[in-house]
Amino acid sequence: MSELAGELAALGGVAAPATATARLRDVLLAALRHGSGELDKPRSGYGAPVEVAIAAADGMLLAATPAAAAFRADPEAAGERTWLLVAATLAALVELAEPGPPAGAGDLQVRAGDLGGFLLVGLPGNAGPEDLAELAPLAFDDHAARLDRLRARAVAIPGRLLEGNQLREPIGPHHPLRIAEAVARLGGRPEEPRSVEQHEEAVLALLQAEARTVRPHEDPDPARRIARRILQRLDGMGKWGGYHTDFAHLARGFAGNERALAQSVGEALLGAGLLAEKPSVGQRHVFLNPRRAADIRRLIDEGSPPPGMRFPSA
Repeated sequence: MSELAGELAALGGVAAPATATARLRDVLLAALRHGSGELDKPRSGYGAPVEVAIAAADGMLLAATPAAAAFRADPEAAGERTWLLVAATLAALVELAEPGPPAGAGDLQVRAGDLGGFLLVGLPGNAGPEDLAELAPLAFDDHAARLDRLRARAVAIPGRLLEGNQLREPIGPHHPLRIAEAVARLGGRPEEPRSVEQHEEAVLALLQAEARTVRPHEDPDPARRIARRILQRLDGMGKWGGYHTDFAHLARGFAGNERALAQSVGEALLGAGLLAEKPSVGQRHVFLNPRRAADIRRLIDEGSPPPGMRFPSA
């Protein structure tokens, strides 16, 4: 039993008295620091599980995670395993809140905040203390149990420990948190990349209302048109580091000779640094390079490649 779980058990769990708030908050932050350190290791939580804390407060279901609070603005602030843990946590909140399928992009409700430097995520919803104590660990385990090289668990805590924190929308209409919420509410598993891929078309259609009006498929140059379409699709699915995709999938949606050209264009995008690779997943996976966001937007919107980039011939 971890110190957080042990303190909670000794003090009455979710019903712990208000006099224990300061002590429990200190223990919670220590648990998040432990989890953050564990997530930097090749195998996380094998000595003591990585913990997230779930509570109901201020009309929200909230979860404190060991990810950096900066993730709200910068998806690159979380490594792959850290992000998948956050995705599993958000999926558990969706399961507990039961908001139903989203009616549109404006119906996505995930919010994020800062709890002592750690990422706090929330969805509108409520739950009684007894229900939360029973259901939160089960919902979390259903999503997190199969995460590779990670042992993690959720602990239900008194809402007082998380209330009063300012929660705001993730920055960017295609932030991975918004994609994860959409996938979960559409019945998918946002912590499983394969499930995210399966729901890609539905998520892109959902976010279409917020999509820019740029139409790369009208570009007269074949290679440049393909490059713009690839980048626009990856942007639409929030693949800026939190999510990534198999390099072979870059040719999805292209037919005939364009499929081979799309593979060559993908190599050119990697060579120009607009795409980056995830070398640790066993396959060749890529994502949009956040450090080249301005160049990526310029190519999508205007068809202007960065200096020195050459497109393959059709």
